Amino acid sequence: MPGSVPPPAAADVEDAASPVPVSGPAHLLRVTLLMAGSCLPILGAVLIAPVLPKMQDHFASTPGAKALVPLALTVPALSLALLAPFAGVIVDRLGRKRLLIVATVLYAVFGTAPLWLDSLGAVIASRALVGVAEAAIMTCCTTLIGDYYSGHRRVKYLALQTMCASASATVFFVLGGAMGAAGWKVPFWVYAVSLVLAPLMASALPSPAGRATTDETPAEAAGHGVRRSFPRRQLAGICALTFFGAMVFYTVPVEMAYLLDDLGVESSGVIGLATAIASAATVGGAITFARLKRAPDPMLPAVFAVCAAGFGVMFLAGGAPLLVVGAVINCLGTGMLLPALLTSAMSRLAFEDRGRGTGLWMAAFFGGEFVCPLVLLAGESAVRSLAGAVGLLGVAAALVAAGLWAASRRRPTAVAPRPSPEQLV
Repeated sequence: MPGSVPPPAAADVEDAASPVPVSGPAHLLRVTLLMAGSCLPILGAVLIAPVLPKMQDHFASTPGAKALVPLALTVPALSLALLAPFAGVIVDRLGRKRLLIVATVLYAVFGTAPLWLDSLGAVIASRALVGVAEAAIMTCCTTLIGDYYSGHRRVKYLALQTMCASASATVFFVLGGAMGAAGWKVPFWVYAVSLVLAPLMASALPSPAGRATTDETPAEAAGHGVRRSFPRRQLAGICALTFFGAMVFYTVPVEMAYLLDDLGVESSGVIGLATAIASAATVGGAITFARLKRAPDPMLPAVFAVCAAGFGVMFLAGGAPLLVVGAVINCLGTGMLLPALLTSAMSRLAFEDRGRGTGLWMAAFFGGEFVCPLVLLAGESAVRSLAGAVGLLGVAAALVAAGLWAASRRRPTAVAPRPSPEQLV
């Protein structure tokens, strides 16, 4: 940069750009609470999966129970997808911290409600309300990460969010199965953990101060004090990518057991081990993304290409070992994909729009999660095999990668975005 004052070290730039302390016990507690809050929607998605057969038996006399009981598992994700944009608007108007605390308390109220309910319809209604609370919690936690941190620290903590979500899914599945041995209602007690988190959030999370921009690059800094219009076109593009990316992200967790079954693997232990290995690869991908220390947009073509390569190996696999290899390759890609997409969205949002933008991103992601099995089912019907449907999704991912790469090549070099100093730390 021109001028007589030497630029500060990159680490100093990053520390200056962060409006909260980035070390010490208070920092550690703040990060822990944000990660714990981000795991609550994952708890809602998988905790009761192991007890669905027991729920099915309990409500066997209820008309339509065969279709309604699985809905109890999936309806929170649908609620989250539909309501996240509205949660984002409320976040920007009422404040992140206040809404997070209220939603965390309501999460416990709605989450434990099935302990006292005897009607399947009432249970499903309470699960839909859990999704409402999840929409607010996830939007607030992600928005606060964007508020508190910038540059590479933001990238690191968004990647950590992905890692925690992936790891917690396995933990909650095991916990739900263990507690479910005592009865199908017992796992719902776990939702009360949010009553412990709420007061800690109230005392440990600072209220973020408004900032006109996000990463404090020179071009953005010039706009301080200027109210920008909401970046609809830019965010529409990243949200469309996120909707597709969510289908890529959830294919292995949702379909791995069925793919193994098609190859003749029936042992639940082997299926569980294969899924755990793939989940570990997702965590590895998120760690890799955090360590690369590069701007997210230029990475997206390569990340989608890795996901496509993994799907290609899975399509060609004639046995379980090669299928697992393909799943690991794919999950390494998806572990990088989620934080790359989220960081890219964050970089387009000013402080006053960050809640709304994050809500739209969440809606795109969880909407893609919800339609993932439906899309693969349609593909399976078209090509007569689930592996073929996965192969088609791989082709689509490869085309997206090629399109993003071609678009990046067409951008004029003179105006190509470059990472800020803190992103190079």
